Amino acid sequence: MPRKGEEGGEGPQSFGRRRLRGDGTRGLSLADRLNQRLHRLAWRSPIHRMRLAGRYPLQLIDVPADPIPGRRKAGRALIEGAMLFGQERIPLSALSRGGQSAGFIEYRHGFGWLRDLAAAVSREEGAPIAEKIAGDWLAEHARTVTDPAWRPDLWGRRILFWTAYAPYLLSSGDDALRTALLNTLARGARHLDRAADSVPQGVPRIAAWSGVIAAGLLIPGGDLRTTHGEAGLARALGQALYEDGGLATRVPAMQLDLVELLAQLRAVYEVRARPMPVAITTALGKAVPALVSVVMGDGGLSSWQGGGPANASAIAAAVNASGTRPDPLPQARDWGYQRLEAGASRLVMDAAPPPSGAMIRGGCASTLAFELSEGPQRLIVNCGCAPGLPPEFAQGLRTTAAHSTLTLADTNSTALHEDGSLGRGVTEVELERIEAREGVTLIAAHDGYVRRHGFRHERALTLSSDGKMLAGEDRLAPAGRRRGLAATPFVIRFHLAPGLETVLTADAHGALIRPPEGGAWQFRVDTGALSLEPSVWIDSLGRPRAAQAIAISGETPPDGTGLAWSFRRVR
Repeated sequence: MPRKGEEGGEGPQSFGRRRLRGDGTRGLSLADRLNQRLHRLAWRSPIHRMRLAGRYPLQLIDVPADPIPGRRKAGRALIEGAMLFGQERIPLSALSRGGQSAGFIEYRHGFGWLRDLAAAVSREEGAPIAEKIAGDWLAEHARTVTDPAWRPDLWGRRILFWTAYAPYLLSSGDDALRTALLNTLARGARHLDRAADSVPQGVPRIAAWSGVIAAGLLIPGGDLRTTHGEAGLARALGQALYEDGGLATRVPAMQLDLVELLAQLRAVYEVRARPMPVAITTALGKAVPALVSVVMGDGGLSSWQGGGPANASAIAAAVNASGTRPDPLPQARDWGYQRLEAGASRLVMDAAPPPSGAMIRGGCASTLAFELSEGPQRLIVNCGCAPGLPPEFAQGLRTTAAHSTLTLADTNSTALHEDGSLGRGVTEVELERIEAREGVTLIAAHDGYVRRHGFRHERALTLSSDGKMLAGEDRLAPAGRRRGLAATPFVIRFHLAPGLETVLTADAHGALIRPPEGGAWQFRVDTGALSLEPSVWIDSLGRPRAAQAIAISGETPPDGTGLAWSFRRVR
């Protein structure tokens, strides 16, 4: 198991107190990093070039359907002569000049743009564009094994897209392009046979092994490759997923990517009328409920660990393509997201340590933050993030202050490094969930401030059974060697979704929150200095949108303090 839990407590309505500990064994060790660099050096060797040589198929056995719909806007951009990813729009003539974000590079080299092109135009209209872009890529990268073009995870995605959209790439009768593409496809599959495990654990390695399987099923004579790929993918899934189906990276946006990837692979098995192995089917069946558990009332994702709120249509399409009809997990204990749902209200809380600092780049110090929605209206959010944002801005969005939780001494609960990794901070979260007739309560605490400031942050949230009231309490309890040394300032922030009209009450202890549609909510707190701060929210298109945050500032004495607050629907 990725984390060990300690359960206790009694009573039929209590799920027991549990400690979730960060797992320092996951991620890239120095040996792992050295191994990856050696693999990349080996790609350039004459021996590896000899391994890539061999026969290539005259045609594919079959063409699978891509079950995931593309983005019409990005497809239209291709027709207009540009490639669009997030907020980056690069002319097709400038793609080889570099300077793009990591996400844009993966989009270009992974050929995910084929899906978007197909969403915008017919095969007859799109084929010339697809052939031109693919031809340019082949001329630049087909013969020379380089990074990132030959990175195994991108080759895995490329095989899935090349085979699914072969009619767009091979429909013109251009024999030279056909030969070059099929030959490069065969060479890429041979590259993956040996290199799939050389990329980091998680979605990258899963993508690489998915490409091995797709090549085995769709290129003639691939039975041994298919068996090899299925064993590799089962191993990669076991390394990447917790028992509850959540990714160890704890990024909901990556969870969506995982479901889309496995659904695309499922379509390859379907076109060959082959059953998907139990290990892959089981992983997909668990991954979908974990994904749905972090969906808000508008059908989009909640924003965690550097990922934004992917829109509702993308999530619905991925779930539909998976062939799974899941019930959301109310408490993904290993993955770490607790879900409360009552009436029309949904709440998602980050109730686990952040992912290992080596697992991802762009992780956030968000422990004990939450998001809240009523029906399709988001109320309390985290600022979120997206690819392609300016580095300094993106770094600010990773902070504890950019999440709806308590910040102590203007520091992060987990350290944020400039290279995007996470440092010291939260190592343990203690969690208890209590379900009663009156509502559901989450009681959680983390140790992220103990070492530096001598306080443990404790938070209790209770969502009433009708969903019309959220009662909360934040406590700072002395802990560790530095306990009781000094009074320390704190701020509790509740970031509000854009478009909410918010005014402070005359007594300076509350605020009235009016959505554009639906009922108003009243916020109340008895102590602390209440104010409204400017905030920002990154939407599903990666655009920063102006917003506000309710902020409660105060100072805890050396012996600790507690502060109760509530959100109540009033009309």
